[in-house]
Amino acid sequence: MKWTRTVIGYPYIGEDREWKRCLEAFWRGEVSEETFLDQLKQIRLSRLKRQMELGIDVMTVGDFTLYDRMLDTAFMFGMIPARYSDVSRLSNLSLYYAMARGEKGAVACEMTKWFNTNYHYIVPEYDGQELYITNNRLLDWFKEARDELGVVTKPTMIGPYTFIKLAKGYDDWEALAEQLIPLYSQVIAELIKEGAEWVQLEEPALVLTLDEEEVAFVKSIYEKLAAEKTAGNIMLQTYFEGLSVYEELIHLPVDGIGLDFVSGYLQNMTSMKQFGFPAEKVLAIGIVDGRNIWKADLVEKAELIQSILEVFKAAEVWVQPSCSLQHVPVSASMEQKMDGNIKGLLAFADEKIKEIDQLVTYFEKPGIVLGGNRRAVQPAVTGVTLESEDFKRSSPYPVRRDIQAQKLNLPIFPTTTIGSFPQSKEVKETRKAWRNKIISDESYEAFIARETERWIRIQEDLELDVLVHGEFERTDMVEYFGEKLDGFALSEKAWVVSYGSRCVKPPIIYGDVKWLEPMTLKETAAAQAMTEKPVKGMLTGPVTILNWSFVRDDIPRKDVANQLALALRKEIDCLEQAGITIIQVDEPALREGLPLRMVDWQEYLTWAIPSFRLATSGVQDETQIHTHMCYCDFHDFVKPIEALDVDVISIETSRSHGEFIQSLQHTPYEKGIGLGVYDIHSPRIPSTEEMLEIMQDSLEVLELSQFWVNPDCGLKTRREEETVASLRHMVSAAKQLRSFIKMRQY
Repeated sequence: MKWTRTVIGYPYIGEDREWKRCLEAFWRGEVSEETFLDQLKQIRLSRLKRQMELGIDVMTVGDFTLYDRMLDTAFMFGMIPARYSDVSRLSNLSLYYAMARGEKGAVACEMTKWFNTNYHYIVPEYDGQELYITNNRLLDWFKEARDELGVVTKPTMIGPYTFIKLAKGYDDWEALAEQLIPLYSQVIAELIKEGAEWVQLEEPALVLTLDEEEVAFVKSIYEKLAAEKTAGNIMLQTYFEGLSVYEELIHLPVDGIGLDFVSGYLQNMTSMKQFGFPAEKVLAIGIVDGRNIWKADLVEKAELIQSILEVFKAAEVWVQPSCSLQHVPVSASMEQKMDGNIKGLLAFADEKIKEIDQLVTYFEKPGIVLGGNRRAVQPAVTGVTLESEDFKRSSPYPVRRDIQAQKLNLPIFPTTTIGSFPQSKEVKETRKAWRNKIISDESYEAFIARETERWIRIQEDLELDVLVHGEFERTDMVEYFGEKLDGFALSEKAWVVSYGSRCVKPPIIYGDVKWLEPMTLKETAAAQAMTEKPVKGMLTGPVTILNWSFVRDDIPRKDVANQLALALRKEIDCLEQAGITIIQVDEPALREGLPLRMVDWQEYLTWAIPSFRLATSGVQDETQIHTHMCYCDFHDFVKPIEALDVDVISIETSRSHGEFIQSLQHTPYEKGIGLGVYDIHSPRIPSTEEMLEIMQDSLEVLELSQFWVNPDCGLKTRREEETVASLRHMVSAAKQLRSFIKMRQY
């Protein structure tokens, strides 16, 4: 049997975020396009060299990106929305980034979550444009690896079904496929002509629930691709779950199929035992977890591979991670300060490749003994006894609404922000100096107090109705709480991409989560003392902390979520006792944590929603609880949002071009809601008229008393001048709408 070590994809950001720094320097105009592209080339080549050193047999190209791989695919095929026609005079690179980030009068393309991960992709928009290949970048990168390093790589791209499934704007998917499939065929043919032996098509959408029509559509796509292909091999790659409709899809006319035996172990193994696997195809076994950071039990993994081989008598097997390694950090060797007992349990991308090498070597060379990776047993997370009353507010929403309205005395269309304000270079450098003990605790706290007061005055000047303290003391909305709660470990270099150049360092939950002392009280209370307007307390919700952390995989997630909820409940009580009347508990990751198939949703929702309610239900009626969600598909999630029983939810609507407003026409929402009226991920400053139009559209589905006005997410990544100008326009739009309502009534 032939064994091959490979990966679906490898992190592109670099050990110390070199990719991010190159990108942002180019956006700031500090380097030329030529220099920028050369820097990216060096990063690409260094990634391949690293994988060669780690023993990968078949390396991958095309897992790199200039911003996002879905955007790469759309741009390569000329799927450029008409609103960028005025931008087309710019270079291809400028046009590409205009689609990602917006440009003057052209708003950015929609951004949403990549399946059930915290990575955000750019949604392709088809508006009838004629498609063509602008540039076969995959071919360029394949030749680059061959010519510079002398290696034949495996080019990878988003598969046609997944691309069409996730695109928007079209009515007839068959017609769109008629344009796209010849382009896919041309890209594949050009790669094979240059010497590519395998081309990988990533089709994670095949793990979703497919009906008969969709299965027939997938078959037609791959039959057309097969008819055009005269040489080379296609690897159909799935991940994040078991293959849907296994018995039909394994017979697609491709040369190999990659299956996830981590998240999709049960379904794929059951299906394989029932239906077998085609002997003529290569099986790519996704055996090492590509989404979590714990070492694999190699003995257990070897036994699993052996059980697969007993069902499938293969001539060739690939061993790989369960999905792209872009979802984990690059190398645990970068963690120099972490507790050795915890570090010894970790496997980042490089360590996972070593695990793959160990597994393959074990099968290639009989007699090799696997050892050293069986994880040490840690203390189990303890359960908590809870009562039904712990999950309920003391009064129903209509009662609370009236009490809160009287206490807060806000105008209609109250204006606020999501929580964070720009983290300037000065903020970051001062925090770094404090962490490195260059400045004292007293100096750092005085700086945070000055910055907070400066932004309180800015908010008052803007005439916002509900203020925030700005979160200048926080690095990240999850990592910050990981620093304050017991049971967490923090890293130095464990960066992963969230969207664009935005990187985060998920904390590591390794034991019991416990509240130790107030985490947000000092800064929030100080900000409230600076103004007569209400200041929101700002917390991250239990499910988001869970989903955006690396969590132990040997304990129930429900138990960890409830421990987080109880810790946050204590924090909320501290804020309430200090007189904070509005407390926002953000849950942007609640929707992304859903299982990929709707049939499996209920099991998740039966503990995720109660976990949030456990955190927030201990407050008095006059305390207004807010939450925030963003950049997910919410059209089928209104009822779970309602079940959270918050007083106000803020949710993204600007970048998705108001699609959630349309959802509310079919599924009304009765509580307070802030529909984000402008996109904070774009540097463009929206006009007052643009935001006013969104507000007016929203009134078609909302009562006057329900509607709050806010940006669609936090403002941490924006520059101060962009933030102030955009918020000034937002407040002006709210005032105009109030005047319109007043004139209409009188």
